[in-house]
Amino acid sequence: MVYVPQILDKMKICVIIPTFNEAKEIGKLIVGIKPYALEILVIDDGSTDNTHAIARESGAIVLKNISNAGKGAALIRGFHYMLDNRFDAAITLDGDGQHLPEDIALFLRLAENPEFGMLVGNRIENAKNMPIVRLLTNKFMSWILSKATGQKIPDSQCGFRLIKAKVLEKINLTTSRYDTESEILLQAARLGYKIGAVPIKSIYRGEKSKINPFVDTPRFIRLMLRTIWITPP
Repeated sequence: MVYVPQILDKMKICVIIPTFNEAKEIGKLIVGIKPYALEILVIDDGSTDNTHAIARESGAIVLKNISNAGKGAALIRGFHYMLDNRFDAAITLDGDGQHLPEDIALFLRLAENPEFGMLVGNRIENAKNMPIVRLLTNKFMSWILSKATGQKIPDSQCGFRLIKAKVLEKINLTTSRYDTESEILLQAARLGYKIGAVPIKSIYRGEKSKINPFVDTPRFIRLMLRTIWITPP
């Protein structure tokens, strides 16, 4: 039996899953989330497989982009849905099966704490199966973002998060790809919101990352330059 914290009696929380060609994993993921009785929203970002059909058959609400607009764009579409439907917070997680549904309870236990505007999963404490290149890159980028935000963010690249509506109502996101998750951290911190870390487990089965270092690293650098050195605080 899944333990569902009583926070759901006080806060309206949904799950947002951005996906691109995740037909293999999305159904199992949705089934694993269902015991928490959370509304599940899948953003199918232009998949060419039957991700959207499986997600809908598994019980999720599905919004489908005609073409691939980027993970950030998919998240932003989900955030608009969340705010339009007056949710108090959203839990985001990836659709590739890397995040475990049972770890949702860890976020829910901290959701009501007014100290935090955001909670970000932390895989670094349990990173024995994380590919070494990904681990080192993640630590480096997390170090940069920790310096930029003035807060300790041990796993800034983790997509497993809880973000409160009060944060999303105030930020103005300008990116649309993988840099969006970093931009959320930067803007939330600039607005004075505290970002908490939640130790989670992750599953690595040798799958290839969808992040292209030759394309996405320059995007991250441009974001940092624009946010830190060009845009006044």
